[in-house]
Amino acid sequence: MPPCTGRLLPAVILLLASASVFAAQSAVSRQALEQAEQQDRQHLLDLLGIKELRPPSSHSHPDSPVAANYDEAKADVYKNIPSPLVLDDGKPVTTAKMWWSKRRPQIVAAFNRQILGFVPAHTPKVAWTVATSTHASIGGHPALVQKVVGRVDNARDPAISVEIRLLLVTPAYAAGPVPLILELSFDNEFAPLWAGGLPVAPGDPEPPWEAQVLAKGWAYAMLSPTSFQADNGAGLDRGIIGLMDKGQPRSLTDWGALRAWAWGASRALDYLETLPAIDAHQVGIAGHSRFGKTALVAMAYDRRFAIAYINSSGEGGAKLYRHVYGEEISNLTGLSEYHWFDGEFLKYGGPLNAGNLPVDANELIALCAPRPVFIGAGNPTREGDGWADPAGEFLAEAGATPVYELLGKKGLGATELPPIGTALTSGDLAWREHPGGHTPAPNWPYFLEFAEQYLHTATGK
Repeated sequence: MPPCTGRLLPAVILLLASASVFAAQSAVSRQALEQAEQQDRQHLLDLLGIKELRPPSSHSHPDSPVAANYDEAKADVYKNIPSPLVLDDGKPVTTAKMWWSKRRPQIVAAFNRQILGFVPAHTPKVAWTVATSTHASIGGHPALVQKVVGRVDNARDPAISVEIRLLLVTPAYAAGPVPLILELSFDNEFAPLWAGGLPVAPGDPEPPWEAQVLAKGWAYAMLSPTSFQADNGAGLDRGIIGLMDKGQPRSLTDWGALRAWAWGASRALDYLETLPAIDAHQVGIAGHSRFGKTALVAMAYDRRFAIAYINSSGEGGAKLYRHVYGEEISNLTGLSEYHWFDGEFLKYGGPLNAGNLPVDANELIALCAPRPVFIGAGNPTREGDGWADPAGEFLAEAGATPVYELLGKKGLGATELPPIGTALTSGDLAWREHPGGHTPAPNWPYFLEFAEQYLHTATGK
């Protein structure tokens, strides 16, 4: 680079100064955010009477005293995995009627109180409007792309405004109502598309999942969960949670972000049910990582969703809490993730532990029965998808099989983790662990092939 001339020097100094100011402002903003999170979490700890939580396990420092475990031989710390087919009083569940009338409500109640929190009894209505509507070609498939905004009635607290952002893409020349896949999207994926970009897959051997969906004649939608509830503890006095609490701190059993995000997915489904172009009985839900947790919660609680793709959802999602590998409860109760759950859940990060939980992930998956669920993951190494614990996810899915079988469906069909790359898709519970890292992309073709058994266009494609 040539030396700066006298004319360029002031501009360079100004640029560097601006960058320094931005960095300083970002540091201050982050510090303020963390302070607000600390105060909010401390409020819940005070309500519980807890003085101290276990420190989060460390992924990046293997020599740390709290290093995450990546040794499968040391993972089965807790043997008391609850059965989804045993009532709280110890009686076995032997009929579908007992499942629906007794056991399922017990499992829902335990997740509501101890992990996810209760959704308020009367949440506000959402008014949907189409902000823009344009035609585009996505992967060579002509489509109608619509930006849809759901404005939440904020009469409860006019100072708090809440919007749900949804990107809806339908085939341009469908013969009738079509199935739809609703994906819960991260900001870095959603924001460019909301701004007018089109999905691309640079360097990927497969076309983007959106193009794969359109190739089947189906529609897809992308929902931004953080548009209506921030992904941090400092945002709990805003968004839909803050609106319902009128900006005040949560009680111990108030809903966390996972239930709030799942609530938004259900409101999006409300909207999709009003559209003649969409077959609302054939709407699937998909999510990766924290939004894989969310998609599983939405599938478990809202029986209108027809099928689910849950990828690398890890602890708090499809992974057994009692299988201690990668992420642990102490990470979920840490400062950066506690807001996903209710306040009661904090006690399982100290003084209680995973073995004290009344339920586990096998029962969350069982709540989806008898509808089909595809669970995906990457390779289990520290550098791959080990943090999400693929083996713990597989064991949980296998543990949900008895419920599917009781309801006349076929479960996973395996009790031992198959080799990486093996797709188990012959039952209503499906599994595939791909050889890559923490990404859903390699499993999309396998999920969509699995979904074709259940979702069909008007022409039968």
